[in-house]
Amino acid sequence: MEQPTPESTPPEATPWYRDSDDAPLGERLQKVLAAHGWGSRRVCEEMIAQGRVRVNDATAVLGCRVRPDNDRVEVDGVPVGIRPGLVHYLVNKPQGVICSVGDTHDRPTIVDLVPPEPRVHPVGRLDLATEGLIIVTNDGALTHAITHPSRGVEKEYLASVRRGAVSAGSLRRLRDGIELDDGFTAPAQVSQPEPGLLRITIHEGRNRQVRRMCDAIGHPVERLIRVRIGPISDRSLAPGTWRYLDPGEVIALSTETGAAGYAPHT
Repeated sequence: MEQPTPESTPPEATPWYRDSDDAPLGERLQKVLAAHGWGSRRVCEEMIAQGRVRVNDATAVLGCRVRPDNDRVEVDGVPVGIRPGLVHYLVNKPQGVICSVGDTHDRPTIVDLVPPEPRVHPVGRLDLATEGLIIVTNDGALTHAITHPSRGVEKEYLASVRRGAVSAGSLRRLRDGIELDDGFTAPAQVSQPEPGLLRITIHEGRNRQVRRMCDAIGHPVERLIRVRIGPISDRSLAPGTWRYLDPGEVIALSTETGAAGYAPHT
């Protein structure tokens, strides 16, 4: 069957449908998928042949091309971030560092811990005294997906609290939802690995939420560390250091959040 000409092809289809050597439009889809961690080119070709890949809401075919700056790509319904120039850092924030891109009091900020270019921002916040994992990126779409209240991305913390062991009744209050000044919290996963040490997993993003929950049961936090964001954790990352999220981790975050609109940025 003859390929459509540029005049007869709808503009939105052109970037991925055209496949002629004399009019290469973008990059081969299998090459883009392989570069973003979906497997070898052969594996990516098989996914395309199986009809698992869509571009701009149409099922992709072998040999099609995409323009990373403009086209929306999905694998098994999950949007794939293919825009060039995106960076995703995982940072282990120490105490005394603020989660901001700048500070009027000249305190160290989270962006001071990562390379100066490209410009990036933290995904959510940890308060000044809280330590642990935070994602720093220039990926606005994924940032929105992770931080939006409807996504319910889990954040897991280790909290060392005062006044010794927490009673079974207080643990139950934390698990069931506890009343704060801005309303009841959602149910949380809470365990006590040892007396005075709580492992708390929440999926809300209220200001200083874990600290306020512990205050409410009479066990103020002495030290608070975030150890997991959704599927992302890293016990080996030292305080004050960073690393790149690998493609599989970005894909896992995209999958868990639904990351609607996770391919082009505007």
